[in-house]
Amino acid sequence: MNERYFKDELFKEYARVGKCLSSPKRLEILDVLVQGPKSVESISKMTSMSIANVSQHLQTLHHAKLVDSKKQGNFVFYELADPAVLHFLDSLYGLADKQLIEIDHIKNEFLGQLSDVEEISMKELLKRMEAGEVTLIDVRPKDEYDAAHIPGALSMPMEELAEQLASLPASARVVAYCRGPYCLMSIKAIELLKSKGIQAARLGKRVHDWNAFVTNLI
Repeated sequence: MNERYFKDELFKEYARVGKCLSSPKRLEILDVLVQGPKSVESISKMTSMSIANVSQHLQTLHHAKLVDSKKQGNFVFYELADPAVLHFLDSLYGLADKQLIEIDHIKNEFLGQLSDVEEISMKELLKRMEAGEVTLIDVRPKDEYDAAHIPGALSMPMEELAEQLASLPASARVVAYCRGPYCLMSIKAIELLKSKGIQAARLGKRVHDWNAFVTNLI
């Protein structure tokens, strides 16, 4: 085989993935699918895109073998094609955070106002959970909780939280989590909890981060 032909063909295929991920919206779709399988309609709602645009982006992602699809009843659900896609996204985010100062500016502008929210580490959360000192709540939608959640967490979707507050133990100390560091649902949950006199802190990590943390402890 001609060496030039070999390299041209090889890097052309690698570039398929790079080209596919050059769209901010496709990256956001993948970030949504980290939480579990989603219908086109659900992705459309979460990303504020039209169903037609979401479908087009999903076809591009599918062509690059980054997502798979399956039909359930009248709906088509999409999911990450392989756990390697999640690991790639984490590497991409880590590299961008390290190299691009603009990301720090964006974080400071939008998240700097949250300085009064107590952040808890995974190590500290594990310690408090083992001691029975906190109640952990997952404020993501129920389907995401069902797909995967931190063991011991109670499902209290943000839209139902106000109605479920009465079910929390008396004098509860609560830790809330959602989809990761840039998800604001847990922030809103903490504001609601504090307004009701409930002590609350935030775990700004994803379920996958927790699983990796626990695995490393073994």
